[in-house]
Amino acid sequence: MTERDRLDLRGLLPPNVMSSEQQIERFMVDLKRLEVQARDGPSDPNALAKWRILNRLHDRNETMYYKVLIAHIEEYAPIVYTPTVGLVCQNYSGLFRRPRGMYFSAEDRGEMMSMVYNWPADQVDMIVVTDGSRILGLGDLGVHGIGIAIGKLDLYVAAAGINPQRVLPVMIDVGTNNEKLLKDPLYLGLQQNRLDGDEYLAIIDEFMEAVFTRWPHVIVQFEDFQSKWAFKLLQRYRNTYRMFNDDVQGTAGVAIAGLLGAVRAQGRPMIDFPKQKIVVAGAGSAGIGVLNAARKTMARMLGNNESAFEAARSQFWVVDAQGLITEERENIDQDASPFARKVKEINRQGLREGASLVEVVQQVKPDVLLGLSAVGGLFTKEVLEALKGSTATRPAIFAMSNPTTNAECTPEQAFSILGENVIFASGSPFKDVDFGNGHIGHCNQGNNMYLFPGIGLGTLLSGAPIVSDGMLQAAAECLAAYMTEDEVHEGIIYPSISSIRDITKEIAAAVIMEAIEEDLVEGYRGVDARELQKFSKEQILEFVKNNMWSPEYPTLVYNQD
Repeated sequence: MTERDRLDLRGLLPPNVMSSEQQIERFMVDLKRLEVQARDGPSDPNALAKWRILNRLHDRNETMYYKVLIAHIEEYAPIVYTPTVGLVCQNYSGLFRRPRGMYFSAEDRGEMMSMVYNWPADQVDMIVVTDGSRILGLGDLGVHGIGIAIGKLDLYVAAAGINPQRVLPVMIDVGTNNEKLLKDPLYLGLQQNRLDGDEYLAIIDEFMEAVFTRWPHVIVQFEDFQSKWAFKLLQRYRNTYRMFNDDVQGTAGVAIAGLLGAVRAQGRPMIDFPKQKIVVAGAGSAGIGVLNAARKTMARMLGNNESAFEAARSQFWVVDAQGLITEERENIDQDASPFARKVKEINRQGLREGASLVEVVQQVKPDVLLGLSAVGGLFTKEVLEALKGSTATRPAIFAMSNPTTNAECTPEQAFSILGENVIFASGSPFKDVDFGNGHIGHCNQGNNMYLFPGIGLGTLLSGAPIVSDGMLQAAAECLAAYMTEDEVHEGIIYPSISSIRDITKEIAAAVIMEAIEEDLVEGYRGVDARELQKFSKEQILEFVKNNMWSPEYPTLVYNQD
């Protein structure tokens, strides 16, 4: 009431002063009621209604929005991010109410350096940028892709405690090849075909130069760029700018953590990972990103020399839309070529160029079947039956494609064919399977959300000028080690999303420690590099915790003692 009197608010608000907890409770009651009523007919499912209600709260009261998101992260992460964000992006022109973030387009060439000064914040810590060319597994959604950058940054705030005043979602609109959008009179983006080649690169170059000129310490996370550009842009910028690509490196890190967890679930030490036989379905940016990271992890465990890299390569069999990739493949993608099987090897195994997924699984008898294909239902009954021949004590299935409709198989399908012993992980959330005998089949969601907030926060607080492979590796290994032995033996290889802030704190600390190890730290705000280097692990954890933003209402008027 003191605050109300001093701010001349008495009488302008109802008399009861509500606590934060009461406000959250009131919103939740309202949300549950509105969930049923906010439908716009059969095409607008509950998830989209929830997204709209949360979005309105975000517009009205940012502090309360993040309080709700953090308190109910398990329930609302799938609404603000995958899978619902896919639906949001598909319908974005109709859902657009106010701009959030910045739009750089092909029309802005030569203007970007001055445009960045239109953004009101003098300090930006985190940018998520997309060109809308490959949103989740939904393809080219053009300017609608901004939804993915907004959702991702909401998770940076909720999970990593990045200050919401210092985040910036960005859409780079270079046109779209989506015929439906090109003909849609309500489409908000450029209605022209996508730029390509040098013209395209010039726009991304100009954008990167502009944002790093205004905010030299910002971290730029690339999100949902089509495969052919995802790798090129990562290689182009990663050694000069603080940037990473979540689809390539984040997906890879989460998959590595899951693969190491699967080794632990077999009752073996993580160091046995290089002995795993892995069949990978999908050779897009996510699939190749996982392959490269898994190979590096294996090689690191085998001594990190050339023979270790060669030995690691032979543990993978990659199958794309044309079948098994071998050296006989014509016009092989250069990113996939290091994983093409040698003809002699596959002849011995009774396989051939273009062999089907079923044939490969039958002959290889893999420990792990890893799906990153964006093809829903790819792991058919025949494929899963073939996996019964696996030489592993507990075979693992990773159906990692998003959103839910693109998952290679469901947990029910996996457990019903392979029994209780299988380890199951997916990219989108599924419910656990109750076997009816007191046992539960755990569905592990290998969500990038476990890693990218910690990678971003750790890079920010270390002051590292780049995001190194070692820092990404440290993040993945930290996540794999987060589970207890009991949890792993039950088939749980990823922790509960509800403890995401604690997970992020641990991962950020692991990233900082690796940056210290690699002599990359440059310090953050009042803490310089020398001071950081002297910190113990406990001090680093405390340092991370103290720099995580929490949604609290600031006290505007203090009681006089």
